[in-house]
Amino acid sequence: MKHGKKYLESAKEINRAELYDPDAAIALVKKTAKAKFDETVEAHFRTNCDGRHAEQQIRGAVSLPNGTGKTVRVLVFAKGAKADEAAAAGADYVGAEELVPKIQKENWFEFDVVVATPDMMGIVGRLGRTLGPKGLMPNPKAGTVTMDVATAVKEIKAGKIEYRLDKSNIIHVPIGKASFTEQALMENFQAIAGALIKARPAAVKGQFLKSVTLSSTMGPGVRVNPSKLS
Repeated sequence: MKHGKKYLESAKEINRAELYDPDAAIALVKKTAKAKFDETVEAHFRTNCDGRHAEQQIRGAVSLPNGTGKTVRVLVFAKGAKADEAAAAGADYVGAEELVPKIQKENWFEFDVVVATPDMMGIVGRLGRTLGPKGLMPNPKAGTVTMDVATAVKEIKAGKIEYRLDKSNIIHVPIGKASFTEQALMENFQAIAGALIKARPAAVKGQFLKSVTLSSTMGPGVRVNPSKLS
């Protein structure tokens, strides 16, 4: 992969062989985020899990104390009073069966998170092949299948993010924007790291987090010392 001049300049400031303390890594990521837009800062946790086994799967949600810096568009599947509650809480879109063909046939994806009441999951299930590959299917573990749609919408808008193991047994999550202060990024990073450590499956033996890397959208990765996380 060929990298641009800014990336190569930034890469020179990072010792690829070093495992940085979290605060030093965050400072480096901010320093090397040189794009003309406000880059997203992401954390990548390589785990010792084997996602092929159900008991080693990880999925959940955590509220970042300082939000993500991104405006999140929320779609809620609900009817009646629950639909009204979702709309009042700030949901961007609220609907039911009529949204199925819109998503399937019109390729409509102007939303980032999907929330549904339990009674709507039969309808949402029809969209499994469409929403699933995009990581958009509502899930009770992530708090996106719930009767309390108002709280779910408010928490997501305030910075609640979902985390899950990918096929490579890595968890990728945003922890804010490069414009955030180092303290704000650190607080968000500690929140997600703490949540993952608590979510460690009992079936996983040995070192749980094999490697942790922080990076901005266009910048190089900075390796974090996993032993410094708690």
